[in-house]
Amino acid sequence: MTSAGIKGEQLYFQGSVHTVEQAAKELNARPSDLVKSVVLLYGGQVLVAIVSGDDRASPLKVGKALGSPPPRMATAREVLKYTGYPAGGVPPFGYEAKVVIDSRVMDKAVVYGGGGSERSLLRIATAELSRATAAIVADVRETS
Repeated sequence: MTSAGIKGEQLYFQGSVHTVEQAAKELNARPSDLVKSVVLLYGGQVLVAIVSGDDRASPLKVGKALGSPPPRMATAREVLKYTGYPAGGVPPFGYEAKVVIDSRVMDKAVVYGGGGSERSLLRIATAELSRATAAIVADVRETS
C-alpha cells in the first residue's frame, strides 16, 4: 500500500488487535515489535509519542523533546476528537500533531502500529515512519 506517498501495509484481522497483547498474539510477535501512538495534549496542541509496545511514554520527556512543559495524557474521548481514531487503534499519522518517536523504536527495521480501528494494524519500516511523521527522535520512554 502506498497512500499519500507513505509506504506501508495495512493488515486486517477477524479478532481485536486493540491491545499490544492482542496484536502480538495475532502477529505471533513480541510486544517490542509493535508501537503505540500515545496522544498527549498541551495548551491545545496535540502531541504524539510513538513508543515500543512494551514501553510507556513519559510526559516529562515528551515535553522536553518538544520544547514544552510536560503535556498530559489525552482521554479516550479526546483521542477520538483530535485524531479521528479510537484509542487503541490510533495510527501514527493522518491527523494534525507534533510527533516524537522514542529512540528505541528506531532500533527495529519494521514495526506494527495502530491501523485506524480495533481490527487493523499498519506494518511500516521505521525509516518510513520517521519520514512520514516528520518526527523528532528522542528518548521519551519511562524508565524504572
